[in-house]
Amino acid sequence: METIVRNPTQGVYAATPDYIHALEVRNPTRFLYVAGTMGLDQAGVAGKTLDEQLALIWSNLRTILASADMTVDNIVRITSYLRDTDYVEANQNARVAALNGRAVPTTAIVVQTLLPDWLVELEVIAAA
Repeated sequence: METIVRNPTQGVYAATPDYIHALEVRNPTRFLYVAGTMGLDQAGVAGKTLDEQLALIWSNLRTILASADMTVDNIVRITSYLRDTDYVEANQNARVAALNGRAVPTTAIVVQTLLPDWLVELEVIAAA
């Protein structure tokens, strides 16, 4: 599988270091579509803080990816659902750290339908 970042320099606004417009995936043999993943521990209890929930989310994603013989390096798309706009920066920092600075297409949506204990939910697509 080969991935190619697509960031046109004319006719569209500029991408930023942690954001890309598109990621072309060539010759994948399989995809993994991961449902919204919460910052819950194995007992289903939400982390008490935003940072705890983000750490749990990325741990949960690593476990789910590993079940398909994948890692975070296979992630090609992320959608973040945030309970509050104040969570944007922490979510971005956690994503950048988890992906070791590798940018993938991402969208953050602020929603108020998450349960009060659930601060962030991430949905990913991975390819191999």
